Amino acid sequence: MSEWIAGVDEAGRGPLAGPVVVAAVVFDPARPRINGLDDSKRLTPRRRETLYARIVDRALAYSIVFVDADEIDRLNIFQATMQGMRQALEAATASLDRTRCTARVDGNHLPRALPCRAEAWVGGDARDRAIMAASILAKVARDRAMVDLHAHHPVYGFDAHKGYSTPMHLAALREHGPCPAHRRSFAPVREALAPAATCTDLFATPAFA
Repeated sequence: MSEWIAGVDEAGRGPLAGPVVVAAVVFDPARPRINGLDDSKRLTPRRRETLYARIVDRALAYSIVFVDADEIDRLNIFQATMQGMRQALEAATASLDRTRCTARVDGNHLPRALPCRAEAWVGGDARDRAIMAASILAKVARDRAMVDLHAHHPVYGFDAHKGYSTPMHLAALREHGPCPAHRRSFAPVREALAPAATCTDLFATPAFA
């Protein structure tokens, strides 16, 4: 009986706005391998989109979890990421025999109370195919979410920088203050939280699911 490998990775721990997105991908060694997998950061956006469709089609199971800015502020970014990893792995393995599953989690920490055996893989998104696939799903899903967020809050340029602390983003924060999608526990956002600089009159932030 073959073992199933579940790769787990995240996208968006560092940005000042938007969700952190976690994906889990379970590959069946009996199914055809996907060519061209790599760390999502090494791939072009077009290549990531192509691979995203192939991963969704060929994976035995997968799950993508969004942890929004409010939850990040409540828990802190590390704990929010750990929570997202646990939820993604639970969902991806829910219909499988978990005794046959081993999770490989990118990084040097494992979330608590995981539903199957697990290993922490430092640099796993460059070493393991299932983690590479998870990194691609998480990155593409988050980029899509930030483009959608841009439509609701265009003054920040989320479609260009995806919430990272670029000069363009920091300038917009200083001019307009934070919007509901900003992580108020992050220092540059806290500094922009002057009473006169808010954007509560903008459209409500869309829910990510």
